[in-house]
Amino acid sequence: MISGKTSLLPLLGYPTKAFKAPLIYNPWFEKHGIDAVVVPMGIKPEDFPTVLRSLFKFTNIPGALVTMPHKVSTVSLIDEVSTAVKIAGACNAILKRPDGTLFGDIFDGTGFTRGLKRKGFIFDGAKCLVVGAGGVGSAIAASLAAEGVAAITTYDTHAESAQGLAMRLRYHYPKLMARTGANDAEAFDLVVNATPLGLPGDPLPMDLSRLSPSTFVGEVVMKTDITAFLKAAQARGCRIQMGSW
Repeated sequence: MISGKTSLLPLLGYPTKAFKAPLIYNPWFEKHGIDAVVVPMGIKPEDFPTVLRSLFKFTNIPGALVTMPHKVSTVSLIDEVSTAVKIAGACNAILKRPDGTLFGDIFDGTGFTRGLKRKGFIFDGAKCLVVGAGGVGSAIAASLAAEGVAAITTYDTHAESAQGLAMRLRYHYPKLMARTGANDAEAFDLVVNATPLGLPGDPLPMDLSRLSPSTFVGEVVMKTDITAFLKAAQARGCRIQMGSW
């Protein structure tokens, strides 16, 4: 039940029919006694810049969630962003600070690394391969870098995307060995499929025949818990991280 003190957290995107965040956050808020509610708000791209700033004039809106197609455009519309946002080039969470300025972050990658932590993955000194250098892949790479991995190899069918991600990683994490390479799974501690490939009938995003059983394998596809990619990794004895985290 919404009271006069309830904090409203807009979920900004378009169209709204695919929004799942209210089904996750609102029960969690209720369970933990938090007087807040996520409210879906459909905003078309042409109206988004004006609406975004106007929303934060409401005194009971302390922040907002952002989803497609606004994650990229949000970056240039707020006052300050995290290192992860600078690397990913996208933002999915906004905080209104006490002085009214807006700070942006992205937690796609953080959710992934938290899942790895729960399963005992050791980040320190790890060598990682991230296949797919789009928004999600970039966010995951940023979070891996923040956790102290030793090296990240990026690959994308669009070579310039992989090169750009590696360059941003090197800029923000000078001690990290960040480079582009092939989608070859050999000799990595962690391999991540950050491409859309993962539904029935899709080709595998990489050849897993060279995958070591000691390699941890992660997936971002969420429509199916155990994708063909993860099944193939399990068959080789690998520990896995599902897209649902």
